Amino acid sequence: MGKVNVKKATKEELDRLGVDQWPVWESPVRKFDWEYDDNEVFFVHEGKVNVVTTDGEQVEFGKGDLVTFSKGVKCTWDVKEKIKKVYKFG
Repeated sequence: MGKVNVKKATKEELDRLGVDQWPVWESPVRKFDWEYDDNEVFFVHEGKVNVVTTDGEQVEFGKGDLVTFSKGVKCTWDVKEKIKKVYKFG
């Protein structure tokens, strides 16, 4: 099963992906469960989040990170600092 990938993105990579055209999603500090029914890639403009998947994988990401969640991942998001991200499914 797919997992979670986090890396620092270069400006060139962000331009190539076209993140300026992606929709924005924001969340205040909170905790919630989520399941990915498709692959999602997103770029974090601000904030800090800890995620724990149902199989015990722990991931942290924040400002400047390019994050990919694979279809089928079930997890709990723990938003530590208000997050603002742009995202794309598929």
